[in-house]
Amino acid sequence: MAVDRDKLEDESPMLRFYRIVLGWDYFRLLKESCKNKGKEKAGDGAIGLKEVKDTYKDMDDYISTFEPLIFEEIKAQITQRTNEDEVSEWERRLVVECNEVDGFHLPAVTYAADNAKESISHNDLLLLSKEKFQDGTRLPTTYAFALVENCQNDRFRLRMYLAGEVEHYNTDVVKSCQRLLNMRSLITSPTSEVEKLFYSLKICSLSTIAREYMALWSISSLPFKDLILSATEKSLGSENQGWKISKFLEEYIKDNHNETQQEAIEAGLARKAFVLIQGPPGTGKTKTILGLLSAILHATPARVLSKGEFLEMKRGPQLPIQEKYNHWVSASPWLIGGNPRDSIMPIDGDDGFFPTSGNDLKPEVVNSCRKYRVRVLVCAPSNSALDEIVLRVLNTGVRDENDHAYNPKIVRIGLKEHHSVRAVSMDYLVKQKQESMSADKDKHGAPQRDKDSIRAAILDEAVIVFCTLSFSGSTLFSKWNRGFDVVIIDEAAQAVEPATLIPLANGCKQVFLVGDPVQLPATVISPIAEKFGYGTSLFKRLQRAGYPVTMLKTQYRMHPEIRSFPSREFYAESLEDGPNIEVHTSRDWHSYRCFGPFCFFDLHEGKESKLAGSESWVNVDEVEFVLLLYCKLVSMYPELKSGSQFAIISPYSQQVKLLKDHFKTTFGVDSDTVVDITTVDGCQGREKDVAIFSCVRASKDKSIGFLADYRRMNVGITRAKSSVLVVGSSSTLRRDEHWNNLVESAENRKCFIQVSKPYTSFFTDENLGSMKLETGEHDEVDNNANLHGNLGDVDHEQVADDPDYGDEDGDMEGFGDD
Repeated sequence: MAVDRDKLEDESPMLRFYRIVLGWDYFRLLKESCKNKGKEKAGDGAIGLKEVKDTYKDMDDYISTFEPLIFEEIKAQITQRTNEDEVSEWERRLVVECNEVDGFHLPAVTYAADNAKESISHNDLLLLSKEKFQDGTRLPTTYAFALVENCQNDRFRLRMYLAGEVEHYNTDVVKSCQRLLNMRSLITSPTSEVEKLFYSLKICSLSTIAREYMALWSISSLPFKDLILSATEKSLGSENQGWKISKFLEEYIKDNHNETQQEAIEAGLARKAFVLIQGPPGTGKTKTILGLLSAILHATPARVLSKGEFLEMKRGPQLPIQEKYNHWVSASPWLIGGNPRDSIMPIDGDDGFFPTSGNDLKPEVVNSCRKYRVRVLVCAPSNSALDEIVLRVLNTGVRDENDHAYNPKIVRIGLKEHHSVRAVSMDYLVKQKQESMSADKDKHGAPQRDKDSIRAAILDEAVIVFCTLSFSGSTLFSKWNRGFDVVIIDEAAQAVEPATLIPLANGCKQVFLVGDPVQLPATVISPIAEKFGYGTSLFKRLQRAGYPVTMLKTQYRMHPEIRSFPSREFYAESLEDGPNIEVHTSRDWHSYRCFGPFCFFDLHEGKESKLAGSESWVNVDEVEFVLLLYCKLVSMYPELKSGSQFAIISPYSQQVKLLKDHFKTTFGVDSDTVVDITTVDGCQGREKDVAIFSCVRASKDKSIGFLADYRRMNVGITRAKSSVLVVGSSSTLRRDEHWNNLVESAENRKCFIQVSKPYTSFFTDENLGSMKLETGEHDEVDNNANLHGNLGDVDHEQVADDPDYGDEDGDMEGFGDD
């Protein structure tokens, strides 16, 4: 379905968005959702849907592909709420007034009776009805969707489209319906206060997907639009227009980064418009980003054009110390009133605020020889992924032209920041600034500034801004009205393409996409949109189309016996082991064949099942065996009794819940205190010493369903540094190509072990004694592991360059450098 872009000159994308979504019939959406649920061919024959392609011929082709898929995803978000544990309740409201603008009704309504408990935000989608109703009851006659426009102290304003339902995304064809006409009468012409009453139900927030929709339509104004459509490499200029860094910084990068990490940094300095960096597990992706930041912030044009000739850049003289102090104050105005980080500094200095150099917390120097201050926006799809990289910047800082570590001025914008990065969060900095200004007002009578101007000032001061992809589309950036020179998107392969476009719409000159398409994919709720390829990230699409990708190849996390299978299966045997990685990852328990670096336990008698009322699979036999395996390991090696050391992983959420319940029943304590029991999605980016992977699926003739996602398989088996122990049914798993290859790999390496009931007999001292490796056998296993990897000539410090970001609450415990 081609989109009439000429028509959209008179109809802004967001007005089109509102007309389509707000006219939908909630009950029809529920009915369609139930019809498609569980069907492998969901969406067959769907009108107006096209599959995501590798390249596009023009803007119409691009937008007409993605727009209907975005609307399918919105439908899924609306209907998903019926499956969630937290379901909002009906609230009674009153229409205070109602305006009509551009064909939309904008009623102002009251908050709930208990306003303090109510959470209403901009872009929340509400279902309005004249009467309360429950699922399964008769359909109401007066109901419609409404979107929250703005919130005030005593009321909030809604946006409604009551003209009718838009057919097949064509806003020229609007079908009138009685329920909307009834709602129109309710909110526009009540004759008594009783008739002004109605009920509302909070459905979901459309903030993120509305920003994705706007970003999709903004692509025509991006300087990279041709690159995005054609997936063809484009440089920002000739080689003479590249950037260079000082000799000191160049030597630092060379000494502290391996060959492929250096290639990634050099690609950025070559001024390529889009740089794609693939970071397999444990290859130092975050370290590479830190190196990139150092290079980007301190690079200068290699040559400048003067009188028709290219001349080398001249560097200015060194400033006297007093002038340097003046520049420091200029870079960090609040230093006059005290550093806002000081009040929340950890006593032991071990919570992410002290760089490792002797240059602790000196502010950014506005260097006289740099004529231009580069601004960088760093984004990630999730708050946890974002905070991981913020914490690394706070921990280690970046390097300047003279190879000195320092903390650049940074700000972390958005919600739900981890407490360890609160010192640089926008809300905290605004509060500090307000308190400082309040003190100044008391002393000198200085005027107060509003929050927006304070936020803008903080943004102006920051050289690196951090936020999630979604938040980069917030009004804060649009009010600021300034772009960034460089956008770096971490975990770019975990974002749908429209989400990746959001930060680009702010304007930038260069984009770095950093991620790994063979690890966790983007989350897509709609099975129909997923089927048509909506979950394909921009990173994966460009890579698939042949766009050049720099892949980091040296891994510093896993024992070679763990690394060998994913390297062969997912990375074309290209992963190499860092120096002495085998020494760093060998453990005492490797002396037992069943506790080796890699082992597959075949529970051929196990059975999969579903708990009542759940769509997620469980395997009680695997739960029993996994807990016995865990208990034996920690009793023999007590150092593993820590959540930062040990993980139990499963792709299925109900299996994780069952494991946690049985753990508490068996050991009398919550698992959180001693072991990390989590889903595959919950452990991306983390690393542990030992991981047990519970496959769950075990049947005679069924497919393995969700487990067949090779990307989740890759993540699950690469979390461990020293041992990954896979528990599953080999006969079931062999039906899938990748799992069959893993089972065969275990057999070939003599680490395939069949286990029969009762499982307790497997862990007797006599049986374990039979699996004890002789010294010679142990050495032979290690030597075989060496044959699978190529030890690169890399700095030994890199092996240990993956600090444990654990904290007392365990929120970010075990985060690794993925």
